[in-house]
Amino acid sequence: MNHHHLSSVLEAVPSSPAQLLAASARSAATPAALVGDTPVLWVGEPFTTAGRGFWAKLEGHNPGGIKDRTALYMVAAARERGALLPGARIVESTSGTLGLGLALAGITFGHPVSLVTDPGMEAQVTGLLRAYGAEVHTVTTPHPEGGWQQARREKVAELLTAHPDAWCPDQYHNPDNVAAYRSLAHELVAQLGRIDTLVVSVGTGGHSAGIGRVLRTFFPALRVVGVDTCASTIFGQPAGVRLMRGLGSSIYPQNIAYEMFDEVHWVAAPEAVWAARALARTRYATGGWSVGAVALVARFITRTSPAEDRIAAVFPDGPHRYVSTVFDDDYCRTHRLLGHEPADEPDEITHAGQAVVTRWTRCRTVTNPRPATGTDTGAGNPSVAGAGR
Repeated sequence: MNHHHLSSVLEAVPSSPAQLLAASARSAATPAALVGDTPVLWVGEPFTTAGRGFWAKLEGHNPGGIKDRTALYMVAAARERGALLPGARIVESTSGTLGLGLALAGITFGHPVSLVTDPGMEAQVTGLLRAYGAEVHTVTTPHPEGGWQQARREKVAELLTAHPDAWCPDQYHNPDNVAAYRSLAHELVAQLGRIDTLVVSVGTGGHSAGIGRVLRTFFPALRVVGVDTCASTIFGQPAGVRLMRGLGSSIYPQNIAYEMFDEVHWVAAPEAVWAARALARTRYATGGWSVGAVALVARFITRTSPAEDRIAAVFPDGPHRYVSTVFDDDYCRTHRLLGHEPADEPDEITHAGQAVVTRWTRCRTVTNPRPATGTDTGAGNPSVAGAGR
């Protein structure tokens, strides 16, 4: 920081206690009250082309990440309906972010929380969840057909049987997961005034549908760009082994609003790592797999859209839980994630079934790939339908 800029900052410091209070961060009586009102940050060059950029909604400023919003909302709604009894156990499967949100909801509303994960969960997240009072169950063997996701869902079913009064949020198919993000959409409208394009990752379908549908009521011509990971079934690709967590799925969540998307991009893990690290070097604000993937796509959208377009991208969390993965050189070398700078433009296919994608790829025809007979409901067990990845 140069001396002139430093002096101007110092001169801006309020001179009275009342001014200091007015300029300070908001106060909160409970940790749940800290959720929401997250900032937006301009992401421009050198990450983007000169003269172009996008606004990033920094959901990592919530205590646990973007899913604090839906965890609190789903729990409160279930309590109001009587589906979740006072003091009853909450049981869910998670890759991490929803688990942090449910731990917060458990503390807020007085519920014990049992979470099911797999060996891919970062050790620091597991430690945090236990510190927050959650019971963490780690499955050790993948299901022969459904992999880790199905193994976790079966463990959830086992826990629900052991605790008859327990409740599962069922984030993939629970419409409250969509309704929870109305507030985030309203924040974006208030912060940006006008939005021409929304770039958003897709996993459970909650925040993409919740934000996009509300924004469309304000901006009917809004362009919505979905970001998925390779080897995810969500938009019609075949399921496969996925290193990235937090986006993608091996099932067809009911919350996905397929009709809302104008296009979808699939991003591979090395490309997301490159973008997350480039963001860290150039803009300081960064995150993990989802943030890297979203940022890569938003960077392309800014370069190929009219200069006057206002583009908003949602960053679901911050970088801290990814210190041992995305930002760890040894981990990245082991998984061959380094040295893969993405091309300037994605490959393009005309429909999801045209080819199996293995790198950044775009498709501007989005259709609903769900089987005509219905949605995946968790190996015939509706009580654990879509237990979250």
